[in-house]
Amino acid sequence: MCQLLGMNCNVPTDIVFSFTGFAHRGGRTDTHHDGWGIAFFEGRGVRHFVDHQAAIASPIAELIKRYPIKSTNVIAHIRKATQGSIALENCHPFVRELWGRYWVFAHNGDLKEFAPQLSGPFRPVGTTDSELAFCWLMQNLHAQFGDVAPALPALRAALERLVPQVAAHGTFNMMLSDGTALFTHCSTKLCYIVRQYPFAAAHLADEDLSVDFSEVTTPNDRVAIIVTEPLTKNETWIPFAPGELKLFVDGMPQS
Repeated sequence: MCQLLGMNCNVPTDIVFSFTGFAHRGGRTDTHHDGWGIAFFEGRGVRHFVDHQAAIASPIAELIKRYPIKSTNVIAHIRKATQGSIALENCHPFVRELWGRYWVFAHNGDLKEFAPQLSGPFRPVGTTDSELAFCWLMQNLHAQFGDVAPALPALRAALERLVPQVAAHGTFNMMLSDGTALFTHCSTKLCYIVRQYPFAAAHLADEDLSVDFSEVTTPNDRVAIIVTEPLTKNETWIPFAPGELKLFVDGMPQS
């Protein structure tokens, strides 16, 4: 299976520390070597990087680890292919426009006998079940709400109805964001942590690297990190329940 990494914050924050550990799973500490990608929201824009090379060997991944891009919503993915060839067009995350905003999506899992009819403008470019599921979600959201973006509670309710229809076909761990909030769904494995004042030091599980967040944050900062497997070995990560859809806004899960 692939691995997912998401970040949702109340102030623009860099993901260098978390991504450094995460990238090691793309061929060094794990076998996810079939491509990778990451997307950063900056205002209404998105910086989007994908590569069909393993993250551990990708020069683009090295750039991300050294360049502290600050964002309030980030989605990253390292791929272990189940459907679709190892090719650039099959690398997550995927990006589409809806309601005048970019939407970013990444998926971990394998969907069987998932062949929905697509009748609108949202069509896959590659051959993954993941991109097909993303297009189907976008198509249905547009069909329900038309050309006017819904309020966040209505959008959440719509996804709570749509996502289980996809998950019925297999494993559907996913992340979805338009830059204002981060939606996450767990079929089998996701966990999260919220870092806020008083900040402490964290030590990566995949590399001998530590950061004392009290030295690089303010008391008002809040950051939620969501990942397939815990990234650090000295923090308490909260597991998702199977079938749980969580919404993160300003660095906090919403009840």
